[in-house]
Amino acid sequence: MLKRELGNTGLHISPIGLGTVKLGRDKGVKYPQGFTIPDDKEAANLLALAQDLGINLIDTAPAYGNSEERLGPLLRGQRDNWLICSKVGEEFDNQSGESSFNFTPEHVRFSVERSLKRLDTDYIDMLLVHSDGNDVEIIQRYGILELLNELKAEGKIRATGMSTKTVEGGLLALQKSDCAMVTYNLAHTEEKPVIDYAAENRKGILLKKALASGHICNEQHADPVQASFDFIFAHSGVTAAIVGTINPNHLKSNVHAANQALKTKP
Repeated sequence: MLKRELGNTGLHISPIGLGTVKLGRDKGVKYPQGFTIPDDKEAANLLALAQDLGINLIDTAPAYGNSEERLGPLLRGQRDNWLICSKVGEEFDNQSGESSFNFTPEHVRFSVERSLKRLDTDYIDMLLVHSDGNDVEIIQRYGILELLNELKAEGKIRATGMSTKTVEGGLLALQKSDCAMVTYNLAHTEEKPVIDYAAENRKGILLKKALASGHICNEQHADPVQASFDFIFAHSGVTAAIVGTINPNHLKSNVHAANQALKTKP
């Protein structure tokens, strides 16, 4: 897969990123079908396949159960082959299956240091704020994006951003950081103004739920996956889409569809 620069960060990422929530938790997820968390061998094989397919972007978070803890050993010895995106703000309790949020500066610094340790790395390539939906309030009340920029200056992270849920929050995040992660798919286009702004101002855009968490496959399209990637990559502001699959065949078909979409893009 041809790599694309994330805004003006100098980071070049594959247009498909591997989401790893399914490596770390199976509670409180919104996929259409249940799944079994893969063991270490299966996870290692999935990562090897992703790399063979040209993927160099991995998306994780403290809220993804024990995803970070698993990725640390799994990526040992191959850190330079991957660009890791993690997050701050949301916590997840694997026992209760409940999420909680903490955006204070003290917790952000604690969370970043914990992620560095879990991932067995000296830096995180992209660090995003994991919003609870109150995007603008989080940014303005806690000064959280300014703090991420401080951590960037300290060399702990290489790019900053926010996983937003509102247009206003996405636009504000792009004004104060390097990138935003937004929802954009065939059934959800409300956040397109954020992608438009990114395209006009050379900011990065990562997509979550590009396939509507798998629900898009129930849509009435001859090939819903191809239709999805044709749609999202038609927008020049989209840098990459995160796909959270643990099925090797699904991963292959997703990469094929993305390559087809990018090949036919005018």
